[in-house]
Amino acid sequence: MTTKQYDLNLLQDPTGLGEDTLSSELVYTGDYLKVHRDTVRLPNGATSYREYLQHPGAVMIIPVFENGDVLVERQYRYPMRQVFVEFPAGKKDAGETPLITAQRELLEETGYTAQRYTHITDIHNALAYCDEVIHFYVAEHLHDSGQQQLDDNEFVQVMRVPLAELMNWIRQGWVPDVKTQLGAFWLQDYLSKKEI
Repeated sequence: MTTKQYDLNLLQDPTGLGEDTLSSELVYTGDYLKVHRDTVRLPNGATSYREYLQHPGAVMIIPVFENGDVLVERQYRYPMRQVFVEFPAGKKDAGETPLITAQRELLEETGYTAQRYTHITDIHNALAYCDEVIHFYVAEHLHDSGQQQLDDNEFVQVMRVPLAELMNWIRQGWVPDVKTQLGAFWLQDYLSKKEI
């Protein structure tokens, strides 16, 4: 094996690693997820299969109050059969920009609005088998409208928590949701730069 020398140009260069799609089969179409099974040519010329989920994209909102408290949700996640603590998040609707999705989801899930939204990063949380991109926004100058606007099949409890306490929960393993963990660390970075 040859170890490549550090070079920023190599970060996304597909030379020697890229795969060419030979055929693509749509295996399943759900309400918003699609499952594909593609035949690909590997870098060595052999063929193989790749199965992956196609997702419309999503946002996660990190609502932070002036005193540093954050707004999180408790929500039952059916695949894991348990309740999780998470930052508000949701999938993009057709034609929506990530910012519009963030504004809509914050109001629907929490009943809060924000005067300021700052985009801080994008992540691919399952890039080995899904094309989903999650856009992270910090929401500031929050206002409680007093009313969640949940979908009929959505049940969410909202909690205000000091950021230090959320970080403690993460360290204790009580918040295993990866996007929420990443969001908390990104928020700490964001807030530290605001204080400079």
